[in-house]
Amino acid sequence: SECPFCGEAAGRQLEAHVRARHGHLLGAPGTGNGDQLYECPMCSLTCTNIQILEEHVELHLEEHNISEGGNMKDLELAQQLQSEEDKCRRSEEEKREKEEFKKLQRQYGLDNSGGYKQQFLKNMEREVNRGRMQPFEYHKRKADMMECLAFGIDDGKTKTSGIIEALCKYYKNENKDVRHVWLSAGVDHFHSSLGDRGWGCGYRNFQMLLSSLLQNSLYNDCLRDATLIPSIPKIQSMIEDAWREGFDPHGASHFNNSLRGSKAWIGACEIYSLLTSLRIKCQIIDFHKPTGPGGTHPRLLEWVLRYYSADSEGGAKVVCTSKPPIYLQHQGHSRTVIGIEEKKNKTLCLLLFDPGCSSQEMQKLLKQNNDATSLKALRKFAGSLKEKQYQIVAVDGVLSLEEKAARCCASQVLTSEKIP
Repeated sequence: SECPFCGEAAGRQLEAHVRARHGHLLGAPGTGNGDQLYECPMCSLTCTNIQILEEHVELHLEEHNISEGGNMKDLELAQQLQSEEDKCRRSEEEKREKEEFKKLQRQYGLDNSGGYKQQFLKNMEREVNRGRMQPFEYHKRKADMMECLAFGIDDGKTKTSGIIEALCKYYKNENKDVRHVWLSAGVDHFHSSLGDRGWGCGYRNFQMLLSSLLQNSLYNDCLRDATLIPSIPKIQSMIEDAWREGFDPHGASHFNNSLRGSKAWIGACEIYSLLTSLRIKCQIIDFHKPTGPGGTHPRLLEWVLRYYSADSEGGAKVVCTSKPPIYLQHQGHSRTVIGIEEKKNKTLCLLLFDPGCSSQEMQKLLKQNNDATSLKALRKFAGSLKEKQYQIVAVDGVLSLEEKAARCCASQVLTSEKIP
């Protein structure tokens, strides 16, 4: 601080400087000289001259303003740093969200990385590079695949037939702890191939369902244009046709109204839309929460039992029904229910075809010496069905043109029936 009398810089020793150098201008308490004293309201300095006091107080005010200005600069700097930190954090969050979105797109086949054909060729090239496939086999399988895609039919290389018939024989002759068993009629098993591994379970389950419907004369009129099992790209095209008719616009928008050329996962709503567009009567049942201990779904098994046993008469141990199989969906995977067991102790057990099981595994069920071990891949007790939510699509007859139109209108706000 500068001295108000001589202007010399005195720093923090201003008061001592003023008293030593300019004491004659100051009064001191108790001196008795009779002069009027003027005390600084901001420090202990006392002056005998009012003008000097005013200059002295002005110095205090200037120091205060400088200090306040410094505080303002500190505040502005802190605000600037905080703003930059918030901007950086938002940028990181946006980047992380974009990466997560791209990961989900890749997971659900919506990243424009190609579809069945591209994956099939890429995986075959990988097999050739690893020495697991000869070049001539690569070219032969490529030609076969291109021909099947051109005609829109499945090549049948992942199909296993005759399992239902083998199961009927097994339950009649071998099994001792089953009281009753109900089976769907004529279901072929289809498993994922090089072209759809990792994403094609929904399409493969539709092929299984369709294989049974094609053998049931009730659905001949509905399926006269689909006498052969369609390929996965053809199924994608059929779902797009259903969307264009007006089925499930909300679901269609999720896929940008396009499936062909993608590896997009499909679920119960797409299966419902496709079946209904073919005039096949079906419904979606939503088991939206566990209904048993340990997160199990006993009501799901009870519903399936009623579905298969509703038209059964008598007490036959093995009942080969005319009921189509049931499409079963849960988060990340889908399977096909082809029947249900009722044990002698009243325990229920679903019988499932899983697209993840290879032909080699499924063909073991065709052997004459089947035992309980062979059926392990099919059996699912309540304790092994612990997903948070399940949906099923169940077929039950044929729709008239008027009923189909009504369901198309209703699917504008498609909802499933929920089991409480």
